[in-house]
Amino acid sequence: MQLRLDDLDTHLAKGLRALYVVHGDETLLANEALDAIRAAARREGFDERQVFTVAGNHFDWSGVLGESAALSLFASRRIVELRIPGGKPGKEGGEALQKLASQAGPELLILVSLPRLDRTQQTSAWFTALDAAGVSLKADPIERRALPAWLAGRARRAGLSLAEGADGQQALSLLAERVEGNLLAAQQEIEKLALLHPGQALTVATIESAVTDVARFEATQLAEALWAGDVARSLRLLDGLEAEGEAAVRLHWLLADDVRALRRVKRAQAQGKPLPIALREARVWGLKEKWFERALPRLSLGHLDALLVGAHKLDGICKGLREPDWPSEPWAALRQWLLQIGEALGGKRLRA
Repeated sequence: MQLRLDDLDTHLAKGLRALYVVHGDETLLANEALDAIRAAARREGFDERQVFTVAGNHFDWSGVLGESAALSLFASRRIVELRIPGGKPGKEGGEALQKLASQAGPELLILVSLPRLDRTQQTSAWFTALDAAGVSLKADPIERRALPAWLAGRARRAGLSLAEGADGQQALSLLAERVEGNLLAAQQEIEKLALLHPGQALTVATIESAVTDVARFEATQLAEALWAGDVARSLRLLDGLEAEGEAAVRLHWLLADDVRALRRVKRAQAQGKPLPIALREARVWGLKEKWFERALPRLSLGHLDALLVGAHKLDGICKGLREPDWPSEPWAALRQWLLQIGEALGGKRLRA
């Protein structure tokens, strides 16, 4: 059974299930979910806990199965916690996980933590067995547009409030800018604000004086901002990625792949295929599916053809070639291409 992280506290108040799987790349949210489950388990008498970390291809799964099947000498209720940082248990591990799912029960709580899983992993026999035997929770990063609301909730929980009117919203936007992509640091900054300004309303001046810029940027954030048509944020993210040492050629490859996928979907739609089918055939899933659904109505095939030509020219520039009317430096050329994408999403005519 899949459960939203926001519903976990309500779920735990009604009683524990025999098995929990927490998967996703957002460390803060995953750790908080695991802590909440462990705390609920302790309240219900699960006093013994055994932790296994799956590392490498030679992990001894028999030890896990033996521990889960053994009777405890000191406690009647036990937790067997399994951490799989690589996300791929292998054939032997997959079979072992299916056996573990069948062993979970009133006296044995199975807790499995995993990184972000792709579509193949989420439809595998071992994950399906775990999900059917208990509860699975997905710890995804907070999208940029949802970040201010998430921060406001965290601030309230820490005893802080927002200034009235526009100043409060500007303070929240500034806080989001300074902690974007780094929820662990975001939580620490909120806790720091609660210590420095207990019970006070957050203002722009408060954020500027007290909150360190701890934002971290990833290519997925750039893609999200770009296909939402937020050019200013896209350029800010691009600057951040360059400063963090990201490779321009990698960003070009990722975004060019998006353009090709968008073009395949647009052509399929032109042939009369419904959008869900066109997206599936183009192998577009997850968050990217939402981004594309918003971007596609604003893009014509002509736009996408021109963007593909621009991607081809940018590829040459990244390899040391020169193109007329384009900067010779890859990062500058990448900025020009992002502006071209922004023009397309704004409905403007593009030069090929």
